[in-house]
Amino acid sequence: MKIVVAPDSFKGCCTAAAASRAFAQGIAAVFPQAEIVHLPVGDGGEGTVDALLAALGGTKETVDVTGPLGERAAAVFAVLPDGTAVVEVASASGLPLVPRERLNPLIATSRGTGELIRAALDRGCRKFLVGLGGSATNDAGMGMAQALGVSFFDAAGRELGPGGAELERLDHIDVSRLDARLSQSRFTALCDVKNPLCGPDGASAVYGPQKGATPEMIARLEAALYRFAQIARRDLGRDVLAVPGSGAAGGLGAALALFCGARIQPGIDTVLELIHFDAHMSGCDLVITGEGSIDGQSAYGKVPVGVARRAKRHGRIPVAAVVGSMKPGAEKAYEYGIDVIMPTATGPMTLDESIARAPELLSGAAERLMRIVRMMLKHVHLSTEQ
Repeated sequence: MKIVVAPDSFKGCCTAAAASRAFAQGIAAVFPQAEIVHLPVGDGGEGTVDALLAALGGTKETVDVTGPLGERAAAVFAVLPDGTAVVEVASASGLPLVPRERLNPLIATSRGTGELIRAALDRGCRKFLVGLGGSATNDAGMGMAQALGVSFFDAAGRELGPGGAELERLDHIDVSRLDARLSQSRFTALCDVKNPLCGPDGASAVYGPQKGATPEMIARLEAALYRFAQIARRDLGRDVLAVPGSGAAGGLGAALALFCGARIQPGIDTVLELIHFDAHMSGCDLVITGEGSIDGQSAYGKVPVGVARRAKRHGRIPVAAVVGSMKPGAEKAYEYGIDVIMPTATGPMTLDESIARAPELLSGAAERLMRIVRMMLKHVHLSTEQ
């Protein structure tokens, strides 16, 4: 039996590679002779750097950058064997860097992401994959752009400070000092959403609340991002207001398109191409994927559905998703190639307990899944004999 294991990270408790190892332990408890292929993946969010390093090799670089609230933070990027830099917004400008009680997208800056990109340019990288998941910011990527040489001025000619609220005062954008190396580079922005910059499906309305925005803050941020789009259209000649994915990472998708010429692509599809997922489907009997939770939105670029869709291109390969929790609408995943969803919980438990026991719970869920597979195989064998 050949089983391909391709999970996302389980945020806050388990990397994709660690989840893959836990699944393998559960599989081996039932099918010790199974061939297990480890393909940890990511969709552009937290864990994408580690997933690509695990699959492709390369090096990890650590850089001292400006965190979302101006504090210093140790962020990382990867350099793959072909010289491609993999940058995660989550590492430099992400939600995990800000205590929940201090979340404030009015003042949070994406500057650290720009500093990571600059460090990779200094390292000689000219090809970039930028994962846009997990940001704590809503500044349209202004901080990132400032770190790369762009200036944002108010009507009095003063440079804007950090945070999305500052864009309310934006009067003009000056790109005359933009890092010249960007024109020699190729950027691909990886995201699992198609949200535009503004509107009811835009960055502020949809993702502002998870970054600490109140309804009043959302209204201000929406107006600020709209002003940014208007000024960018006038000064830079490009309209990013409705570009799919421009609202990713609080508008960082728009900034990457404007200042780095980035193409915005579905993260999971790009990662699956890089790790040669299709090649591993030959002779595959089962694919096991997974992530922290699955819900009605998981059809839109999330890892389990992305993996399932890809696997189904190769015939009727069964796909199972091991998840920390099933949320409302999770059943929609069945329409997109996932055949079974196996939650990890074995009884009532707190989130803290679930996180602390993550490897054990993931292994146990995989073992239960494989026991079901073994039961079905025995049934088929008996039916054939009869």
